[in-house]
Amino acid sequence: VALITGGDSGIGRSVAVLFAREGADVAIVYLAEDKDAEETKSAVEKEGRRCILVKADVSERSHCHKAVMETVEKFGRIDVLVNNAAFQIHSSDFGELTEEHFDTTLKTNLYGYFHMAQEAVPHMKPGSAIINTGSVTGIDGSKQLVDYSMTKGGIHAFTRALSGNLIGKGIRVNAVAPGPVWTPLNPSDKEADDVSKFGADTPMKRPAQPEELAPAYVFLASPHCSSYITGEILPVVGGY
Repeated sequence: VALITGGDSGIGRSVAVLFAREGADVAIVYLAEDKDAEETKSAVEKEGRRCILVKADVSERSHCHKAVMETVEKFGRIDVLVNNAAFQIHSSDFGELTEEHFDTTLKTNLYGYFHMAQEAVPHMKPGSAIINTGSVTGIDGSKQLVDYSMTKGGIHAFTRALSGNLIGKGIRVNAVAPGPVWTPLNPSDKEADDVSKFGADTPMKRPAQPEELAPAYVFLASPHCSSYITGEILPVVGGY
């Protein structure tokens, strides 16, 4: 059983479908996009697995509790937690980065991961895994995504620290750090000309498709593939 936040679209949807293809039932946590969530649910069910949708705001502790409890009540267990939900807005001028914007980024990207992990761990058994979505911006930074880069660097540190904390419980904790990926986050606050050039500065001269990220999550979730791997940040960055 995999519980995936931000699972309605982008990387989250691709991870959900590939997990289902490998035999997992899936719980999708999403914020607002009902149509996208239903499409993900349908895609998971086409793979022959069960899927539930939980509409929740991961920045709120009570919503994270609800998501975990609904998953446990429906499926009886949680084997994999994928922390993937994220918020970002570009700010080319550092002075334009408002406290409200900053708070939303931190509440979603850091508090959300913390709340979900803390709520899920009591229901996870030895052999379970937590996979966090980091970012190349958490390694190199991004001048237009100062707050987002901060949170992604924090997620990498959280991954390393939590892996040490949970190793005694037999729960592995790792992160995937994508480079530019074609997801709804990217065109959401960009001009068309900027969107057209997205990912062109990578050695591969293009952004990744979400489907190209999903196998990394399956690898880190599977004790058959990664039983000796914990506390690692796996970059999938197109040759940077």
